[in-house]
Amino acid sequence: MLTTPVSELRPEQIAAMQKLLADWPQLARYRADNAALGQAGSGQRRVVFYGDSLTDSWGRRHGHFLPDQPWINRGISGQTTPQMVVRFQQDVLALHPEAVVILAGINDIAGNTGPETLPAIEANFRSMVTLAKASHIRVVLSSLLPAGAIPWRPGVDPRDEILALNKWLESYAAEQGLVYLNYYPAMATPEGAMRPELAEDKFVHPNDAGYAVMEPLAKAAVLKALATPQP
Repeated sequence: MLTTPVSELRPEQIAAMQKLLADWPQLARYRADNAALGQAGSGQRRVVFYGDSLTDSWGRRHGHFLPDQPWINRGISGQTTPQMVVRFQQDVLALHPEAVVILAGINDIAGNTGPETLPAIEANFRSMVTLAKASHIRVVLSSLLPAGAIPWRPGVDPRDEILALNKWLESYAAEQGLVYLNYYPAMATPEGAMRPELAEDKFVHPNDAGYAVMEPLAKAAVLKALATPQP
């Protein structure tokens, strides 16, 4: 949450807030890309990777975004699950993928769009899964990555909430017959932080090495999902 008095905000901060208010779910980000995308090629099995900066940066800042696959990146840095629910129609359903991989939650815990309880975050995941299944799209639910701190929210220790949300995601995936993509064990220290050699910022965002750990896990989860019947 913003706690800086308005009188102390810099012009660029005000401009960024005005831009966000004009398009809170950031529908403009991928609108043109989606319109130009067209249908998947013959024999291609389209998959949308959907999330926040952890997805947005994949193959754009760090790592290789599964270059041998017809898979689409629709991550937006800083987003929370309520924003993702709003743009789910445009950036997932309208692309007619066979599967969607959802990775989100750390920005909710950070309070990027205001305070959220864990049940409220869970409800947003339920909404996305319900929309996907109604459109016969397979769902892969990703664990949150480990994080011992949130650099843009000093004083917030996210570790317990990450563990609690991951426990719920795994249980909900089992209940709904979804594939659960568990990045956490391969990337966490015993204390629940991200292994620093895997993080660009030593806390939250993977570097090339981090995405190298994530890539085979993601690919295996997607292939497992694609092998299941459509909802």
